[in-house]
Amino acid sequence: MNKIDNENMSLPENAQRELAPGEVYKPILSSDKKYKEITVWSVTIGLLMTILFSAAAAYLGLKVGQVFEAAIPIAIIAIGLSGVAKKNDALSQNVIIQSIGGCSGGVVAGAIFTLPALYILQGKGYEIEINYMQVFLASLLGGILGILFLIPFRKYFVKEQHGKFPFPEATATTQVLVSGQKKGKDSLLLVVSGLIGGLYDFCISTFGLWTETLSTKVMTWGLAVADKAKLMFKVNVGAAVLGLGYIIGLKYAFIICCGSMLVWFIIIPGMNIIWGNDVIDLMNSGITQTLGSMSPEMIFKEYARHIGIGGIAMAGVVSIIRSWGVIKSSVGLAANEFKGKKNNVDKEERTQRDLSMKFVVVGIVIVLVITFLFFWFGVVGNVKHALVGIAVVAVISFLFTTVAANAIAIVGSNPVSGMTLMTLILASLVMVAAGLSGAMGMTAALIIGGVVCTALAVAGAFITDLKVGYWIGTTPRNQEIWKFVGVAVAAATVAGVIMVLNKAYGFVGDGALVAPQANAMSAVIEPMMSGGNAPWLLYGIGAVIALILTFAKIPALPFALGMFIPIDLNIPLLIGGAISWYVSTRSKDEALNQARNNRGTLIASGFIAGGALMGVVSAILKFANVNMIVNVGGVPFAETPWASLVALFMYVAVIAYMIWDSKRAKIE
Repeated sequence: MNKIDNENMSLPENAQRELAPGEVYKPILSSDKKYKEITVWSVTIGLLMTILFSAAAAYLGLKVGQVFEAAIPIAIIAIGLSGVAKKNDALSQNVIIQSIGGCSGGVVAGAIFTLPALYILQGKGYEIEINYMQVFLASLLGGILGILFLIPFRKYFVKEQHGKFPFPEATATTQVLVSGQKKGKDSLLLVVSGLIGGLYDFCISTFGLWTETLSTKVMTWGLAVADKAKLMFKVNVGAAVLGLGYIIGLKYAFIICCGSMLVWFIIIPGMNIIWGNDVIDLMNSGITQTLGSMSPEMIFKEYARHIGIGGIAMAGVVSIIRSWGVIKSSVGLAANEFKGKKNNVDKEERTQRDLSMKFVVVGIVIVLVITFLFFWFGVVGNVKHALVGIAVVAVISFLFTTVAANAIAIVGSNPVSGMTLMTLILASLVMVAAGLSGAMGMTAALIIGGVVCTALAVAGAFITDLKVGYWIGTTPRNQEIWKFVGVAVAAATVAGVIMVLNKAYGFVGDGALVAPQANAMSAVIEPMMSGGNAPWLLYGIGAVIALILTFAKIPALPFALGMFIPIDLNIPLLIGGAISWYVSTRSKDEALNQARNNRGTLIASGFIAGGALMGVVSAILKFANVNMIVNVGGVPFAETPWASLVALFMYVAVIAYMIWDSKRAKIE
């Protein structure tokens, strides 16, 4: 095995830009050499991280309604442990630790977004039976499908689209892993910016020293405009979200915000003008309020965000059509392998070696057969409905896998809740049409939703791991093989945690767990299985918008994501993107501009890493009922008008710091 040169380690200059014709990206670890990746150390620590973070994320996500992303905290812990163990060749092993441990985030999201809804409906009097094996198999089979469906697209996303997608979370994780292995200015800068960003966000979430979201509603005129015209402006002042915007860059951030502004500044006020005096219940879910009596946030939640879901779905269809060449190539490769023809897989560079397409195709078939048997004997009890269920899982998982990967590649955020919501609606409609409704229909639709949700969440998280490995230079096949093991361990852990939490607290009644996503899913599926409808008009509007954007050669997915994600989380992306543009264009010397942009990327990565780590700490404190919120006259300070002024000052200060420190860069 070859040794890793920690002192001279850094990402190549062309790691995050598009390559010139004939130019080749060469990762940190040479593709011509072999390094320690799969070792007792990396596998053991990776699986321990999977168990720890799966349990913690499920526990905290259901208890306090906060789901944190584990990739960066696991990377930081891996660096710390390798330092304690005095491992000088830990970089390649740390990638494997992070990749295995990262299974926790996807599997947890897939499980807790959907499956606790079964307990919620059970608590409402429906005769629904649920057991450990149902939760475990739904999470396991969904996770494995997500991996298998993504593998054929790995080269497309991480290699062929090199420099075209920002991969914000992968960027931050890679910077953490690389900087953690060497002693130097980059490492120090990452630590300093991580402390600044982490403490900044910790002061908001734990102490409430200033408000987390600046809103025009804090002012009298702003409240009046929001109430009468349904117009308002909001911005999240967190350092981590600002850092995310910096890495995404101005181009995609602007497109995302255009989608958000269309919804919040045109569609929501327009709906109020046209239907303000009407009660509109598109899903027969029991809405009794007139649209005009709702707040802008409620109009967004009940109506406008469905336009974004429709846009995301249509973007998925467009993505499949555009990726047809990749799909055709993968199928052809698998066909040749089945015929016994060699595809020179072993002659490929180590850093581009995937599991064979033959393995992937056979694996997908086997998993779908097992899922069919699971539906037949463990959920619906008959062949017809099991066939319907497996058809829904296969089609939607395949369709939305590229959407999940694309979303993560662009904004670092997976719209899995929106895609799962559409899955539940489609599954419910299909099941009802097939003659299955009531409690059994709800059970079937939610377990189908659980499988699909886990597949999409795992696929989205995995593309980040594969991009990290691509930049650093590990072997994709190693990541792919051990991802299956990580998913199995995460599924077993999450299923156990959900069962224990249900017995200890329950999901319905006084003192029950929050489980916000699962409550939303149950609220959607209950009327659907009782003769309700779906907001097809809103989905159709979103789909049409996505098609118009596609014909205009404007990326439809980021625009649709902007329509789906609340405006307060989109505006900071634009601010961060604007900072990135500003610091990288102030000099006539392109080399200096590049140096400033690289330094800014390190600072942004520190903000994201610090925010992620302190977010875990803050969530744990909330779970332990440790309340350190500052109160003034018995009222939390964050709820007073003064908190908004402090927030504005602090936000301007952190922006100024980011610009100032980025511009301190020098040409090496």
